[in-house]
Amino acid sequence: MAHAYTPGLKVSSRIRHRVRRILPIAGDVLIDVGSQVNSRDIVARTHMPGDITPINLANKLSMPPGDVPECMLKSEGDRIEVSDVLARTKGLFGLFKAEFTSTVAGTLESISKVTGQLIIRGADLPIEVCAYMTGDVVEVIENEGVVIESDVAFIQGIFGIGGEAFGAIRIACSDHTEELHENLITDDMQGQIVVGGARMSGTAVRRAIQVGAAAVVSGGMDDQDLRNVLGYDLGVAITGSELIGTTLVITEGFGEIAMAARTFQLLASHAGQEASVNGATQIRAGVMRPEIVIPLTADSSAGDASSGPAGLLEIGVPVRIIRDPHFGVIGEVSDLPSAPTPLESESRARVLSVRVESGDEVIVPRANVELIER
Repeated sequence: MAHAYTPGLKVSSRIRHRVRRILPIAGDVLIDVGSQVNSRDIVARTHMPGDITPINLANKLSMPPGDVPECMLKSEGDRIEVSDVLARTKGLFGLFKAEFTSTVAGTLESISKVTGQLIIRGADLPIEVCAYMTGDVVEVIENEGVVIESDVAFIQGIFGIGGEAFGAIRIACSDHTEELHENLITDDMQGQIVVGGARMSGTAVRRAIQVGAAAVVSGGMDDQDLRNVLGYDLGVAITGSELIGTTLVITEGFGEIAMAARTFQLLASHAGQEASVNGATQIRAGVMRPEIVIPLTADSSAGDASSGPAGLLEIGVPVRIIRDPHFGVIGEVSDLPSAPTPLESESRARVLSVRVESGDEVIVPRANVELIER
């Protein structure tokens, strides 16, 4: 019998999860296989070459490019400080000499007699990679990084902005249908992962940034509020590099959408525990979802994740409808008819039946749902 599969988001109370922590260029790995690491531990370190500053000295001193090397007071490889005199002309009969004073610090990397240009390179930029997830190091990739593995509660969202953040989970709303407003954000939420219910308002996000919250997680958000918080239209296929000070994760979608009850209950069950959040989202090839990762102890009472194949549609699995007129509705698959069914548009498609929270059943095309993987 053929099986049906569909993309989905993971919301799991326990899953064996791996992360690769890799440097952008070769460097030093600081951890060995078998080591236990915390999420904020540094596991690898390197240095990126500093920024370069080109200086057209021939133009600055009004001389032919070929004369530049003779006027230099510094040599390639010398350390340059701000206000150092780099070059001085011979002048006329020893008079009317012109000189050039550096406005940047760094190392004199090259002097060109062809273009009359100097290159000053700034100090190397230190790059450190943290573990991100508390767990065990199961693999070391020489000069690159490590692979870390752990049992975690794992929640994926629909959309996020901002990079990796860490903090204790703080539940701000009493229910998954309650909106997250400014008055629910308090000063003692600094450094914490604030969990709302339904839509997070723009004023609530700005308040969270003001108090220094590590992240805000909620069901939905208005696109206009997001635009106002960022100060510009996002309009990119990948996020994660935004520098607003607080990472945002939307678990359900844009607009007036409540967080799924199961997601809210899972987060609430881990209130006060340390978690890792990453808002990076990629919506094209190589899809990447924002996520919340909560390390579990060996004696945690959370149940095991399903061992079934990822993305398998079958009776009883939870799904979210992602097209109108039932956009955002969550339910369980109650029937999977195999034959194509006529739709209101008079086209035919393979459909499924979803039993929603009210007990009603709705029939939607299979392409209009996404799986909420356990």
